[in-house]
Amino acid sequence: MTTEKALSETIALDENTTVKFEIWDTAGQERYKSLAPMYYRNANCAVVVYDISQPSSLEKAKSWVNELKRQADPNIVIALAGNKCDLSARRVIDTETAQNYATDADLLFFETSAKTSTNVNELFTSIARKMPLDQLAANSRARGTNLNQRGVDLNRPVAQNACSC
Repeated sequence: MTTEKALSETIALDENTTVKFEIWDTAGQERYKSLAPMYYRNANCAVVVYDISQPSSLEKAKSWVNELKRQADPNIVIALAGNKCDLSARRVIDTETAQNYATDADLLFFETSAKTSTNVNELFTSIARKMPLDQLAANSRARGTNLNQRGVDLNRPVAQNACSC
């Protein structure tokens, strides 16, 4: 049985800006569907992952994207990741189909491999570059949020900038 996992990823955009992603991985399990709003309610970004070797996987990912667009912050950055690109012989979802959907839905798109780390850093870097970091910092300060818990503070030293996704 898979359970949720908390992970983090830190991306240095330049010498003055580092974004720390706090990642909650629910593996798309249905039992988390009712709890999902709690995870993404204040999220600045989301990565919706599908398996390129599972035909129904992209349809489930589309459902999650629709949920995010309906319930999450309107400014959320959403990326679609086609995972297991290291298993190209088992591919059933072609890149063009997924890319066209991502373009139509205004999503970032990458094919990745969790096993080999292919495009994982590029995915997070792209998300960080698309996020309005100055707006996130201002919103966090306006809400009085502890920036170590959520948001980005561009006025703190590089190691202290953080972003919850």
